[in-house]
Amino acid sequence: MTPTKTATMIAQLQSFGIRLSDPRAGASSRRGGAGPSDHKAVTIDGVTVMVPVHTHGAFDSPFEAGRPDAQGNSGLSCGGQDLGIIAFPPQPKFYGLTTADGIPYSQIATLHGRDVLATTVLQTCIRYQSRAKTCQFCAIGQSLAAGRTIAHKTPAQLAEVAKAAVELDGVKHMVMTTGTPATPDRGAGVLVESARAIRAAVDLPIQAQCEPPDHDGWFTTMREAGIDTLGMHLEVVTPDLRARIMPGKASVPIDRYMDAFRAAVPVFGRGQVSTYILAGLGDSREALLAIAQELIAIGVYPFVVPFVPISGTPLESHPSPTPEFMASVLEPLAAMLAQGGMAAEKVKAGCARCGACSALSTFEKLRRPAAQVV
Repeated sequence: MTPTKTATMIAQLQSFGIRLSDPRAGASSRRGGAGPSDHKAVTIDGVTVMVPVHTHGAFDSPFEAGRPDAQGNSGLSCGGQDLGIIAFPPQPKFYGLTTADGIPYSQIATLHGRDVLATTVLQTCIRYQSRAKTCQFCAIGQSLAAGRTIAHKTPAQLAEVAKAAVELDGVKHMVMTTGTPATPDRGAGVLVESARAIRAAVDLPIQAQCEPPDHDGWFTTMREAGIDTLGMHLEVVTPDLRARIMPGKASVPIDRYMDAFRAAVPVFGRGQVSTYILAGLGDSREALLAIAQELIAIGVYPFVVPFVPISGTPLESHPSPTPEFMASVLEPLAAMLAQGGMAAEKVKAGCARCGACSALSTFEKLRRPAAQVV
């Protein structure tokens, strides 16, 4: 498959999802929680991405994956027409273990994509506890309520699981996000404690994700703790839309994010600070590209991903963006990143480096001469 066809296929599957002949295919998926929930990792032409499998849209998707063989390979079809072979990465070995204090490793951290360890250090959030403040797309409390995770992962637990994931499954980098606590640092403190413990146990690049803390001195503290890259996520970029969709988080204005980005980039390096932006919630193509240009000028990697509705949230019936809309954003964004000297593969750790939740990195490859596309 050519890079163009691969990019198109990824955009289509992430918009429509996949119906599974065998829901047990590949690594176990999860419902609710933070990050790419209701998804499953799928490898398409050597590119591993997260594709919706538990959403309402996926249940009606024209794409269907057949029962995989012993190697995890499965036939993909659309409307009865064979499209080729995809693969499901296997269940990671570390999922079969428990911590020294008796907690299953899978409740401490999960595998994203093929080689990324991800965890939500605090599975609670001051925004989520109030319907008047919650982000309308967030399901951080669902996995906790269902008993699939624990509320606070300790530094010792995270270090133990990270070491095992590297040794048993070849994990290459780690993402640590957190719900926002009722403290001025907005979670920076617990991320620092966790990173110190992990880096003492294993040499693993780490991305930390939180809202902008109360003062910019935290960025140096985070870097000194062993955090390689930082994510501060805008998610929605139009101010009135932010206020409606995420009323609590919108109390931290975009101007504060921009100031925080300007302070963080000199600490972590150009391209090592990123922001996660959800396309399809109402921001126009023009608004997305305008703020992306501003972010790139600062040195921030704008990781634009398609919105995927999660069951049980206020936006569970909101449609995902069309593949055409995503292509209209990601193609020029890839060109802007190239002009700014940024690329997903240059990011040391985190969502942008993984790239599994968006076709952006595949569109980046389309910008390169054929000899440079790996």
